[in-house]
Parts: sequence; structure tokens; C-alpha cells
Amino acid sequence: MANKVHPLPSSSSSSSSSSSSSYVTSKREAFTVWMKSLVMHGNGCTVFNENGEIVYRIDNYEKKGSKEVYLMDLYGKVLFTLRKVHFFGQWEGYQGDGTNNLNKEKPSFRVTRNGHVTLQYSNNGEAADYYRLEAMGGGKKSSSEFKIIDSTRGGRRVVAEAKRKQSSSGVVLGDDVFTLMVEPHVDHSLIMALVTVHGLMHHRL
Repeated sequence: MANKVHPLPSSSSSSSSSSSSSYVTSKREAFTVWMKSLVMHGNGCTVFNENGEIVYRIDNYEKKGSKEVYLMDLYGKVLFTLRKVHFFGQWEGYQGDGTNNLNKEKPSFRVTRNGHVTLQYSNNGEAADYYRLEAMGGGKKSSSEFKIIDSTRGGRRVVAEAKRKQSSSGVVLGDDVFTLMVEPHVDHSLIMALVTVHGLMHHRL
């Protein structure tokens, strides 16, 4: 399975994206997202960089549809804690592992059921930026192909795009493996947190 999942090494790839402490780069980055956990009998996903190295992972020991999951780097450091808000059917993301009381903290972002994302909550509860999770072509048929759009101030800048992965020979792989392209100067860890929420909302995790 590893040969099918790992992307081909890129001679132009820098080492910045493989560093556990670097989540923003000055060039466009390609990741391979495999909607499987490497932990036996676990649910989750594993993310590889262009060199085939694991950079992010989610290992969920519970059944699919967990109401709280953790996005980690390769070394197990929790980057985001993701929680479902039951009453509203929304998801909230908190930076770190939630050692502080999550009920008292302001979320880093909130995602509604229709894919509207509010980011960077301030102390007065106002959001500074807005993103959207949008299926390719504006439809809802494919949960494995979608865009993350920065719609701040009415704009529509694509900051990340997920598509079904193809092998070097052009064969389209299963719908549990896709390529994620992230634009320059965008926080990869935040994008992966939003990709994770997208997977949870579509019952893929």
C-alpha cells in the first residue's frame, strides 16, 4: 500500500515542509492525504509531503464519527483539537491539545454545516477572516475533491485544492487517497485541520 500512497519524490522540493516546526512556506506545496490511520484497527488519516515523508496524522482509536479528534505532527505533537458542537452541527478547532479548558477558550476557527469557516476569533467574539469549503464545480457529489477558498472581504482566492490522486502512469487511485495543493504563505497545519473537518463532516474519518 505504501507504494500507492507515497507521492513521487520531487527534485525541487525543499525540506521546509518536512520540518515539524514549519507550517508556512514561500512556495506551493503538494501533499498526499491517505484517509487511513497507520495504527492497526484505528481510524484517521495520514499525510505525506512530496518526499513521501509523514508530516501530519490523525489516529482515532474510536469508531468513525468521533466527536473529538486531534491533528498531530509526525512526532505526536497535537496541533489542533477538533470538537463537534452537537446542537448546531458545527465543528470548532482549538490550537494545541486542549490542556486548558476548551469551554473557556475562544476557538481558532468554526466550520458550519454548509462549509462556511470563520477564523481568528478575537476577544470580543468577532472573526477576522472567512474561508469556505467548496466542492469542485460547486456541487456536492464528490467529498474527495474540493477547494478551500479565502472569501475575506468578498474575495474568492483559492488557498488549497484537493483532487483524486493519480499514479505516475495516470491511473486514478481510490477515493481514500487524494492530492492536496496548498498555495504559498498559507498555514499548512490550519489547512490540514480544515481538511480533517471536511472528512469528519462527510463521515470519512
